[in-house]
Amino acid sequence: MPDFTDLIDLAAERLGGRALAANDEFFAGKENLLKPGRGVFVEGKYTEFGKWMDGWETRRRRTPGHDWCIIRLGMPGVVKGFDIDTNHFRGNAPEAASVEACVLDGDADGDPAAMAGDCWRPVLPRTSIQPHSRNLFPVADPRRWTHLRLNIFPDGGVARFRVHGVAVPDVRRLAGTTEPVDLAAVENGGAVLSASDMFFGSRHNLILPGDSISMGDGWESRRRRGPGHDWVIVRLAAAGTPERIVVDTMHFKGNYPESCSIEGCDAEGAEAEDLAAAAWVEILGRTRLEADRRHTYAGELRVPHPLTHLRLNIHPDGGVARFRVYGRPSPEGKRHLGLIRLNGLAEAEASAEFLRCCGSRRWASAMAGGRPFQSFAELLGASDRLWSELGDADRLEAWAAHPRIGERPADSTGKSWAAGEQSGARTASAETLAALAEGNRAYEAKFGFVFLIRATGRTTEEMLAALRERLDHDRGTELQVAAEQQRQITRLRLEKLVQP
Repeated sequence: MPDFTDLIDLAAERLGGRALAANDEFFAGKENLLKPGRGVFVEGKYTEFGKWMDGWETRRRRTPGHDWCIIRLGMPGVVKGFDIDTNHFRGNAPEAASVEACVLDGDADGDPAAMAGDCWRPVLPRTSIQPHSRNLFPVADPRRWTHLRLNIFPDGGVARFRVHGVAVPDVRRLAGTTEPVDLAAVENGGAVLSASDMFFGSRHNLILPGDSISMGDGWESRRRRGPGHDWVIVRLAAAGTPERIVVDTMHFKGNYPESCSIEGCDAEGAEAEDLAAAAWVEILGRTRLEADRRHTYAGELRVPHPLTHLRLNIHPDGGVARFRVYGRPSPEGKRHLGLIRLNGLAEAEASAEFLRCCGSRRWASAMAGGRPFQSFAELLGASDRLWSELGDADRLEAWAAHPRIGERPADSTGKSWAAGEQSGARTASAETLAALAEGNRAYEAKFGFVFLIRATGRTTEEMLAALRERLDHDRGTELQVAAEQQRQITRLRLEKLVQP
C-alpha cells in the first residue's frame, strides 16, 4: 500500500472536513464521504428513494456530463494521495474519477458563485476506478489547498473519500504569535513521523484537536514482553523552545505507561529515516505517570536550544491520549514557516516571488519547479547551483532588473528591497553621488550592463571605490565578478523572502 496512506486525512469529518455541495445525491448523501470507517452494507435496508447505501450515490445519468461534490478540507495542506473507496458499491460504482483543487477563504463556503469560479486546478486527471475497492492515487504536487472537487464519471456511488497529506496552516498567523502555541498540534502543522509500535491506536491521534473521546482515540502500543521501551517522534510545526509540555493519559487506566521521558533535537527538514543520527538531548528525565490524568511539565524541562523534533519515550509500553508542546517559534522556526508558505504556492505565484530575488526568468522558473525545499540550506544550494548553470543572456536579464547604484529605485516590491540595500546612499554627499553617476556611465559604456554590487553593509564610498577598481577589468573578468555579486544579493533576498 502506498506510503501516503499513513498520513493524516485532511478531509476527515472529525477535523472539520465538510462536504459543501454536490450536483446530485439522490440515493445517498454527500456527508457520508467523510465519515470514519470504510462504510457498511445492510442487506435489505431501503429508503423511499431506493437501496440504503453508506456513501455518496447519485441517480443514473441520462444526459451528458458527470457528477461532482465539493469538499472543504478540515485542515488546509499539501495533498500526498487520495483514497477513493467504493466499498460495497459493486454494480453502481463510477467508471472513473478526477479531483480538482483550489484555495478559497472561509467566506466562500456559502457562496455558490465563488465555488463555481475558475480557481479550480487539476490534481488528479480522469482515472479509471474499480468497484468495491480502495482506489489509491499518489499525488506529486507541492501546493497548499483548502477545497477539493471530486468528479465521478458519469455517475454512481463512492463510500469514502480520504485525502492524505500534510497540514499547512496559515503560517503568517503562527509566525506572528506572541503567546505560546501548541507547536506539536496538527492544526498548526505538527506531524507524528514515526512510532515504535501502534498496535491498538494510531500515533497521529496524539496531536489531534481537542481531548480524546475514548481509549481508542489515542496512541497505544502492544504489551512489551522483552527489554526496551516504546517511543514516538513528533516534528514540531516550527523550531521553538518548549515552555510547557502535556502528556495526557486520559481514558488509559489499566494500560497507561509506568513512566515517560522526553528528548529533543534540532534537525530542520529531517524526516523519520534521517533522525537516527540526530543529536538528541534529554529535556525531561524519566518521570512516573498516573492513569487517566493530564500531566503538565514546565519547570522540570531543560531545553538547551530551539528544537525541531521531540521524542516521547514511554516505559515500558501502554497508551497516551494527547501530547501537547507549548512554545513560541524561534527566528529559525519562523524562517522555516516562510519556506513552507513558499513551497505551497502555485507555480506562477512562486516564479513571481523568486523574480523578486533575481531578475532571470529562467532561474525563477527553475526554482519554482524545484520545490519543495526541505530546508533553507537546500533552498540556498539550489539557488547557487541554478545560477551557476545560466548563460550570459540570462545573467544580463537578471542584472537589467537592478537600479543603478546611487539612483532612487522605482517603487516596486523587488526594487524596494534594492532601496533598503542601498540605504547608505541616502546620506551620501552630493559629490559622492555625482562621482557614482559618472562611474556608472563609464562602466555601462565599457561593459554593456549595469554596475552590480552587494550593497548591504557597504557605505557609498566603499561602493564607489569598488566601481573604480572594477573599471580596470576586462569584460570576461567583470562578468564573473558581477555574477558572484548577484549570487550574494540573491541569497540575501531569499532570506527576506522566507520571512512570513
